[in-house]
Amino acid sequence: MKSRISVVALLAALGTAGAAQAQTQVEFWHAFTGRLGELTAAQVEAFNASQSDYVVNASFKGNYSETLNAGIAAFRAGEQPDILMVFEVGTATMMAARGAIKPVYEVMADAGADFDPDAYIGSVKGYYTDTDGNMLSFPYNSSTPVLWVNRDALEGAGIDPDVDLATWQQVGEVLDQLKAAGHECPMTTAWQSWIQLETLSAYHDVPFATQENGFAGFDAELVFNGPLQVQHIETLGQWAQDGKFIYAGRRNESGANFRAGECALFTESSAGYAGIKSEAQFAFDVRPLPYWDGVEAAPLNTIIGGASLWVMEGQSDEEYKGVAAFLNFLASPEIQAQWHQDTGYLPVTLAAGELTREQGFYDANPGTDIAVIQMTANEPTANSKGVRLGSFDQIRTIIDEELEAVWSGDKTAQAALDSAVERGNQLLRRFEQANR
Repeated sequence: MKSRISVVALLAALGTAGAAQAQTQVEFWHAFTGRLGELTAAQVEAFNASQSDYVVNASFKGNYSETLNAGIAAFRAGEQPDILMVFEVGTATMMAARGAIKPVYEVMADAGADFDPDAYIGSVKGYYTDTDGNMLSFPYNSSTPVLWVNRDALEGAGIDPDVDLATWQQVGEVLDQLKAAGHECPMTTAWQSWIQLETLSAYHDVPFATQENGFAGFDAELVFNGPLQVQHIETLGQWAQDGKFIYAGRRNESGANFRAGECALFTESSAGYAGIKSEAQFAFDVRPLPYWDGVEAAPLNTIIGGASLWVMEGQSDEEYKGVAAFLNFLASPEIQAQWHQDTGYLPVTLAAGELTREQGFYDANPGTDIAVIQMTANEPTANSKGVRLGSFDQIRTIIDEELEAVWSGDKTAQAALDSAVERGNQLLRRFEQANR
């Protein structure tokens, strides 16, 4: 599906016109393919056409982990890009990479750019700031987990497609009905650690790790093997054994199954909107992420996923000026609102959210504001503002391994989470030692 606003219209909205020969090259490495890759390319094309001083060259470097690793290897070789996309679990690693990054607030100040950190949504900005409130990276694509619903699948199983799915208890009842009706994929999930453990913990105001989930220091310890987390994983494990929860992979492999109409319920990023809207041949809804009824604090707030843009050290002053211009372009209300509307990512600025509402997008597309509501309805606590831990990409791999043992019936939820905590804490201690 084509974007509703053409590149020409975007440029007109920003008071720009025409393309000219750029002078300074800015290298931007990212992790987007498919529809998101197309939309990123359109943004870059629009920026390049909007001025004559800089040209941004966007390059796909693999998935999130591969892009981070490519950036690290390039820096060691002295061939780093100007801008590197890093997923949120790499934030602590980038913060600790002394001499490798140039904080965004410094880039903007040195370039004399018009930059107001208070223009950004607090729950998003806070994840990428230091203890003094300085923004270290640019929150390019911020998402949060939601529940996607295949309305046709529910109706086909004799279930009211408007059935209440607010709680996991209610989800369980619907899964029973779907299974009884012969549905082969009642529920699936993407990004199991992020959604089923990290966000689960925040949503119910229980700690994932000590030291405010790592925000307060590198000496944090994992504690996601508590009663609530064990109950949740134990329930999903039983659903997996019963054929009501189908596991398809550690990242977003299950997205293809949902978009093809095979699965009825799907816990996934709000940014699934871009692919689902363009590919799904069925009626779908986006609903709030379910919570466990009976937990006093729930539902509190979900946490962000996605990635931010880090500026790498070792570039020329002119390149940094180009970077500042490009980031300001991405943050402009018109561009940011269109990105939010096309992708399902959060509008990272207050102005973009207001513009989206003024344009009637939420009224015309019910449910597309759920991600924003989940992130802003309540003030985040020390347990719910996110997870910022060193070596977290590797820790997620450990969590994935242990959860897979639960889904296959080889381990109990308690044994798997205990093991994940023990193994993950070993990595945290190594990271702490390396960054004292």
